Amino acid sequence: MGSAAAGPAFDAAELRALLDGRWASVREKVRASLRENDLANADDLDTESHRARTLEQLRLLAKSGVPELGFPVAQGGGGDQGGSVVSLELLAGNLSLMVKSGVQWGLFGGAVVALGTERHHERYLRDIMSVELPGCFAMTETGHGSDVQRLRTTATYDETTQEFAVHTPHEAARKEYIGNAARDGRMAVVFAQLITGGNGNTGAKSHGVHALLVPIRDEAGNPCEGVRIEDCGRKAGLNGVDNGRLYFDRVRVPRENLLNRYGDVAEDGTYSSPIDSEGKRFFTMLGTLIRGRISVAGTAGSAAKLALEIALRYADARRQFDRPGGDEEVVVLDYLAHQRKLLPALAKSFALHFAQEELVQALDEVQRGGDERAQRELESRAAGLKAVTTWHATHTIQTCREACGGAGYLTENQLAGLKADTDVFTTFEGDNTVLLQLVAKGLLTNYKDQFDGIGTLGLAKFVADQFVGAVIERSAAHSIVQRIIDASNKDDILDRGWQLKAFQDREEHVLDGLGRRLRKANKDNAFDVFNNAQDHVLRAARVHIDRLVLDAFVAAVDRCRDPRNAELLDKLCDLYALSIVEEDKAWFLEHERISPRRAKAITQAINTLCGELRPHAVDLVEAFGMPRQWLTAPIATGAESARQGAQIAHDRANPLP
Repeated sequence: MGSAAAGPAFDAAELRALLDGRWASVREKVRASLRENDLANADDLDTESHRARTLEQLRLLAKSGVPELGFPVAQGGGGDQGGSVVSLELLAGNLSLMVKSGVQWGLFGGAVVALGTERHHERYLRDIMSVELPGCFAMTETGHGSDVQRLRTTATYDETTQEFAVHTPHEAARKEYIGNAARDGRMAVVFAQLITGGNGNTGAKSHGVHALLVPIRDEAGNPCEGVRIEDCGRKAGLNGVDNGRLYFDRVRVPRENLLNRYGDVAEDGTYSSPIDSEGKRFFTMLGTLIRGRISVAGTAGSAAKLALEIALRYADARRQFDRPGGDEEVVVLDYLAHQRKLLPALAKSFALHFAQEELVQALDEVQRGGDERAQRELESRAAGLKAVTTWHATHTIQTCREACGGAGYLTENQLAGLKADTDVFTTFEGDNTVLLQLVAKGLLTNYKDQFDGIGTLGLAKFVADQFVGAVIERSAAHSIVQRIIDASNKDDILDRGWQLKAFQDREEHVLDGLGRRLRKANKDNAFDVFNNAQDHVLRAARVHIDRLVLDAFVAAVDRCRDPRNAELLDKLCDLYALSIVEEDKAWFLEHERISPRRAKAITQAINTLCGELRPHAVDLVEAFGMPRQWLTAPIATGAESARQGAQIAHDRANPLP
């Protein structure tokens, strides 16, 4: 029953091409670069050596030309935002390098691109691409981690010297957990409240959060005057990344260091912006930095794929307990319980892969000139997918660790490292719970222009004043999905139309119920009403993302031209859809969407699908094309299997008396 005996039942090259998608050439370029350069994980080193090695690897990667993809053509880049995101996904086997790359080129460099103007691009971008200028992205503060709009760092303009004084007013306003700050960074993009007219005058005015370029070290590596740097120290994972804390004591920077695409200060202190509303300006600025969040989702998905490949390869070789009537022990992956652990997670990884591909395409389209609504929908989908995919990675890697028993706990078999390094993904680039609230906000408000705040109180007040109805965002696959639904008249759990309607119906019902609850809000009880409905808010976001992911999977199956591949993808899509229904069985039963008999039928169908997919499991996970440099676990490369095979042969030749 093993996959080796069954042989490949599909066109592996065609499936790889489908999975590689629009950025197939970028993926191949990264795979080739990884074959040519030693970028192996260095978790076995002490902290200082690990950090030094990661910086060395960052510079090796810079020479490959891959990091240039996302930068403007005018400065020698490739002008390909989507390709830049895809390239980071393939670094999942060395997550310290991936995160340091993301800080240098995605966050630091990305902020200069998105928030700066030509003067900043010309002066800094080439050195950022080459890592001649290592940098930081200094947004998060101890006191206001997720509430960026209320950061307390200040940047006060002094018209007499035409400089900004960047200042940390108290301990809770320190910049916290800043990548590249503890050791390597020489400059930081610092987010601060911009104040003009503040030279002791009563006319001081804050214009909200803006970003400035602030030198933090000189070329010799010493902290600049007025800058205090602390090392966050050793972490649970990602110890190749030098996270630090930054404090500023009225640090002076020239007026030109303000990243002024959305807000500028003239020599005389006059403030100007192309966006009048402070709130709208803030969200526009943050929206341009969405690439980092999308990259985290993609890399988390890749880490889950790597864990699944390790666990499935081991399960396909490991034998345990005799098969009655036979003289061979049973391959572990032949057990239904083991299939149940790993194969629904494999199906979800396929689903999230296709959803991520759609998301990256949406990023590319928006960056090339999308409208405001497209930008808001991109932000909402990025927030939701980042949350769902990072939670999927956390759960899947733990499941894979357990599926490999004690072997999975050994450092050499990679799962412990993957678990430690991805754990923080659920809270950086946006805490997942907060991100799901952003998704719900978008669904409820339909991104109305007059909605100018992100806080729970602001949302509840807005909904109380003018509830506009739950507007369900339509994915790129909408026409395909609608065609399938329209053509379906079957009441069959394996009918794709039935599955799509079940997901849509659940989303519409949950959103409608949430809307009714929030209508009760008024100026006196707005916070309490929203707070009491917070569980409902989070559920609305989750079911919305579930539906978008299924839509993306359905569209991918529709694109598949090889009938054998399409058949396997159909089964994987069935397994994903029915597993989601089974996980939320209580809701479907409570709301009489399925009967108890149908609930049992869904469980049986999942069991059957696991059995049908089992012979192809290893080939399917290999189709993701994770670079071979990352697969080092002995339990996945055959070394452990050979040892066990020798042990079994010895036992048979030397039976116990």
